[in-house]
Amino acid sequence: MKMQWILISALVFALITAVFAVVNVEPVQVNFMFGQTSTPLILVILTSTLLGGLIVGLFGMVRQYKLQRKVRQLEKQLQDALFPPAPPHAAQDSEHTEPNTSTVH
Repeated sequence: MKMQWILISALVFALITAVFAVVNVEPVQVNFMFGQTSTPLILVILTSTLLGGLIVGLFGMVRQYKLQRKVRQLEKQLQDALFPPAPPHAAQDSEHTEPNTSTVH
């Protein structure tokens, strides 16, 4: 359900941005540190929106990766706490013990 609301919100935002961009088609002067250019405002609006979305998406992916890594770490800790691994010497001791063949008379 949450993903549906996110998708609907994204579509509404995209529609509002598109309408706003289409209404503003006049050329504007964009100043860079190394020069300036005249470009239609629609390109400035759409480029800014696209770059902002990409930056937010990148931060979201990094956050998701960190959370997944933390979940794997915690799951491993839980497995180790519930089922502790056998000490390595216990397996060696059982292999080297000789059977008791003495009998009591």
